[in-house]
Amino acid sequence: MKENLIPKHGGYQNLKSFQNATIVYDCTVVFCEKYIDRFSRTRDQMVQAARSGRQNIAEGSMASGTSKKTEIKLVGVARASLEELLLDYQDFLRQKELKLWSKDDVHAGDVRALAYMSNRSYRTYRSYMTIAESAANAMICLIHQTNYLLDRQLKSLEQAFLDEGGFTERLYKVRRDRRGF
Repeated sequence: MKENLIPKHGGYQNLKSFQNATIVYDCTVVFCEKYIDRFSRTRDQMVQAARSGRQNIAEGSMASGTSKKTEIKLVGVARASLEELLLDYQDFLRQKELKLWSKDDVHAGDVRALAYMSNRSYRTYRSYMTIAESAANAMICLIHQTNYLLDRQLKSLEQAFLDEGGFTERLYKVRRDRRGF
């Protein structure tokens, strides 16, 4: 059986982490339009952090065929960007003296339950976006879920790298096999 030099890669649209990050990005754009001053540096930072979370998952997935190291690095950047965004939402609540939902808050449970719906999008979370406090808290819940998925994805990528190696090892193996060694 002939092994391909560049393995199948991409498919990021099917990753739950990417799907969640897309919702985070879409909701963050709406949140910032509604609740953050349009001339604020924070607004730009929040939108860019949300975008970075999403785009780095996609870029990492596409780079995975030739560089597992790059994939791991970019998924890590996505995770870091969403952590930055999480802090921005928490800061918003603190600075506006709004309530931060506890993990056990019934509203937080309701938001977490939405993760089990199929075909989720911004519309799934739209009802939470009408009041600043609920919007920020819903985003905090969604970011926590996305970060959890990214943490699991990073562990899986790490294990795959340890088990299978990276592109350099693949190059060597394919070349060795082709020569019949």
